[in-house]
Amino acid sequence: MANQAHPKRGKLLTMLRVLSTHLFLNQRLHPGLLELAGRSGAEAVEIFAARQHFDYTSREQVTELGNWFRSNAVVPFSMHAPLFPDYEMGRAGAPAVNVLHPEKALRIDAMDEIKRALETAEQIPLQNLVVHLGERFDGWSQRTMEYAQTALEHLGAFARPMGVRLLVENLLSEATRPEHLMLILELGHLDNVGICLDLGHAHLTVGVAQAFASLGNRIASVHVHDNHGTKDEHLWPGDGTIDWPGTVELLKALATPPATVLEISQNVPEESAGLPARIEQGFARLA
Repeated sequence: MANQAHPKRGKLLTMLRVLSTHLFLNQRLHPGLLELAGRSGAEAVEIFAARQHFDYTSREQVTELGNWFRSNAVVPFSMHAPLFPDYEMGRAGAPAVNVLHPEKALRIDAMDEIKRALETAEQIPLQNLVVHLGERFDGWSQRTMEYAQTALEHLGAFARPMGVRLLVENLLSEATRPEHLMLILELGHLDNVGICLDLGHAHLTVGVAQAFASLGNRIASVHVHDNHGTKDEHLWPGDGTIDWPGTVELLKALATPPATVLEISQNVPEESAGLPARIEQGFARLA
């Protein structure tokens, strides 16, 4: 769906400037934040499905956002699937949403939670859903690959009638290194599943250039943030050690330019009055 014309835009979504609402994770997502995104140069948003931020089980919140998108130019390009099923991001002990968990019951629970978030596409015209395959310390094995393929097949069948495409993200785990994601998709014949290349995660693992080389034209969107090569900081582009001019060249070399999703930590210090300019600067790094 990354390159499909949106009915409100009437043109291809190439090099779409997308702001992840991860930046506002400590706040409830409301139309005022979406309007801020639009004023800051974002053409679209990626909604981060964390219940304390966007409660996808709340009819009132879903309806509020659905109504806003129907009357505004900003596009709901994607949703980031939930990482935890509670309102505290697992701090109270709730298990993570992990479709690779060794226990079948917990894998089923994880898929059910993701489907709850996906149901918002009935009112919010999402085009893509970004999915995490497992957690940071999940290893790579034949069983891991089978669990991943099963989850993607199941979630894909649920998402397809709503016009939503799945995008799998490279994380910091062995299971989601770029070459392993490609094996999952190719051996599972998952031709309708795309890749969300997370640049910060790539910088911490195989390197940005190697990630592009492995994932190539399966890349449909790119999570844009920076770090210093030691931890997942989600800094503004240019505040870490990623080679941004080189990254831009790699982006331009792709046959179909992906959407660029600015995914900054909610904990990065920034005065609210300065946010629009900082967001615009983030997008400008990729021009």
